[in-house]
Amino acid sequence: MASGFKHILGDRENDQHAENRHGISPVDKALVMEKAPIFSRNDIDIGMKLGSGKFGNVYVARERRSHFVFALKVLHKKQLIKHGVEHQLRREIEIQSHLRHVNILRLFNYFWDEKCVYLMLEMAPGGELYKMLTEKTRFSEARSAWYMRQMVLAIQYCHKKHVIHRDIKPENILIGLNDTLKIADFGWSVHAPNSRRETFCGTLDYLPPEMVGSQKHDFGVDIWGLGVLAYEFLVGSPPFEDESKKATYQKIKNVDVKFPSFLSRQAISLIRGMLVKDPAKRMSLEDILRHPWIRQQCEHPEAKKRCLERYGGHPDIGDEAKPTAAKKLKI
Repeated sequence: MASGFKHILGDRENDQHAENRHGISPVDKALVMEKAPIFSRNDIDIGMKLGSGKFGNVYVARERRSHFVFALKVLHKKQLIKHGVEHQLRREIEIQSHLRHVNILRLFNYFWDEKCVYLMLEMAPGGELYKMLTEKTRFSEARSAWYMRQMVLAIQYCHKKHVIHRDIKPENILIGLNDTLKIADFGWSVHAPNSRRETFCGTLDYLPPEMVGSQKHDFGVDIWGLGVLAYEFLVGSPPFEDESKKATYQKIKNVDVKFPSFLSRQAISLIRGMLVKDPAKRMSLEDILRHPWIRQQCEHPEAKKRCLERYGGHPDIGDEAKPTAAKKLKI
């Protein structure tokens, strides 16, 4: 299996430069980095459809030589060009392909042909988190804390790599084995080691006040996003959701949050600490992990059982120390 995994990753080496090809499309120009892709559609067997999106579909797939099974996202170039997201796709590929964390969906490799771009992704057999949340209406505090801890660790890792996610929401999260969450969409992410950003992006219900107010933003937008996510886990809907965009904007600007009576004081305390108007006064990721609600709820039998199934250990073990697939396979 190890050799198959390495084969899928590839060395990204090929003697033929992609820019020397004739009739290169705008998508190809955006995707060209240094070398031509080492895979082609002929190397892949495509199976059942897993889902669909704005730009294409996702399938179960297998690489013919190694028999390695993965998820294949097929994006149609016409749709990418129509919506002007060629360069956004390149940025997403550049960022996600360099991230290695148990709570981030792995992008193994990618290739393209005349009509489509193909992303070779880690499988997430549990499906979409948003679908699970919709079916359950809302999560228990133990499950919510367990999920929040995973998301905080993933964002903490991203920030160490100077990556701001900027679009944290259930729709962008998948479920792996043993209730392991995987951030799966980096479409609005940006690598920003030394600068504050001005781009207005993300999903309205999750936008922080600084974005709504057209101000520069930084890593603090992800703390706000985690606060909105925690609220949605526990309540079943985003805290600033309203019938009109104008009303939602106003609620965000005023940090107008209503907490249902069934929420515990500690859960409310954590959410209030993240949903602060001034980015500089929001809780740090480290403080979120140390918050009593996270620590105590992760000791709850429901959460502890998941941790034991997943790691055979205690919730306090750091995720970066745990064996990922890549570490097990010595890649």
